[in-house]
Amino acid sequence: MAKAPVLTPRADDFPRWYQDLVSKAELADNGPVRGTMVIRPYGYGLWERMQQDMDLRIKEAGAQNAYFPLFIPQSYLTREAEHVEGFAPELAVVTHGGGKELEEPVVVRPTSETIVNDYFAKWVQSYRDLPLLINQWANVVRWELRPRLFLRTSEFLWQEGHTAHATYEDAREYAARIHREVYADFMENVLAMDLILGRKTAKERFAGAINTLTLEGMMGDGKALQLGTSHELGQNFAKAFGTQYLSKEGKQEYVWQTSWGSTTRMVGALVMMHGDDNGLRVPPRLAPVQAVVLAIKGDDAVLAAVRETGDRLKAAGVRVHVDDRTDTPFGRRAVDWELKGVPVRVEIGPRDLENGTAMLVRRIPGGKEPVRLDALAGLLPAILEEDQALLLTQARARRESRTSDVTGVDEAIEATTAGGWARLPWAALGADGEAKLAEHAVTVRCLVADDGSVPDDEDAPGNVAVVARAY
Repeated sequence: MAKAPVLTPRADDFPRWYQDLVSKAELADNGPVRGTMVIRPYGYGLWERMQQDMDLRIKEAGAQNAYFPLFIPQSYLTREAEHVEGFAPELAVVTHGGGKELEEPVVVRPTSETIVNDYFAKWVQSYRDLPLLINQWANVVRWELRPRLFLRTSEFLWQEGHTAHATYEDAREYAARIHREVYADFMENVLAMDLILGRKTAKERFAGAINTLTLEGMMGDGKALQLGTSHELGQNFAKAFGTQYLSKEGKQEYVWQTSWGSTTRMVGALVMMHGDDNGLRVPPRLAPVQAVVLAIKGDDAVLAAVRETGDRLKAAGVRVHVDDRTDTPFGRRAVDWELKGVPVRVEIGPRDLENGTAMLVRRIPGGKEPVRLDALAGLLPAILEEDQALLLTQARARRESRTSDVTGVDEAIEATTAGGWARLPWAALGADGEAKLAEHAVTVRCLVADDGSVPDDEDAPGNVAVVARAY
């Protein structure tokens, strides 16, 4: 039996467990500059799979990929006062280049609303140019004071969408569409993440936006993590940059805009929502490797069976890796694959071969059982779907069991201090209550309607505040 990997137990020290897992599962290392990270091939493979799936969804929503420069003139950020105020503490500013002081300092991209609008103002002339739907995959820099790999780093990878519309209603619906059909659908159905969809309060929304839609997930320690946001920008940036169009009626009108983004933070969320004391558990629909076929010993018959089994599983549509490195001890290899969270291990040795079987080890529910070699290809697709569903069920059960309905601020603080979330009427909390929560490092993660849907208005009757400590 494989020996358990040496990870700090989650119950003893969750942050240390997280750091141990990210390192020992070979997801990432700290970079040479504080707050940066080196994403290792296995971690980048997870991000690539996320990119590929999300990119298809973004394109299905009508957006096209483009690319905007990393360097932004500092003056651009000052055109929208709330935006520059919100990002000022996080900016990295370049003052010298080519051995000379620059005439105007440039900001290393923290987000691209300003530079995108400078070009939208050139590209949009008429109502016929709208809607303009652009996305880019890029890196951004926000100087992070308390870095943690994947969760908060000074440089991270993301996609950011930017759109311009003729009407408020069209922009509002598009922001909601990205929220529901791109982010929520992907995270629930591919990442198996349990989510709360809601809107941010005025205090928590994106700098320069008139509304921010968010997706919040509960991590294994009961803290919340923001997993993606979609913003209605109104006409704030359009007015700052003169982004106008000639309407059908022949009038010059300012466009209505959205922006939306998700980041490599999703990899960290994957670890913290699904990981256990033995390592990562990767949802099968996401997993770059859904099944690893391991040779226990290196005799020719076993190696031939391992490779043949790998071919059969590939033909059945399973993403497979054949591990025939018999010069490395089997126990070490089994532990490494368990740590990396590969959903299924198929282990074959001489005795298994004599019986015409393999040992099937399931990472997500745990447990193992012998399975006939000739039956594996028919069984695995259904097993992978079953384990995909189990991850979501477990995550949802944790959130529901650790969420308390309360009536006041003091009860909310008590519930979140105990390692859970709290729900209370927004009317009973309000801005004053939100400020009191902040004194105890508790934030309103989002507002939801009393039926669990996303409210149309912050102050709509029956709104419920979901509050938690957060990463």
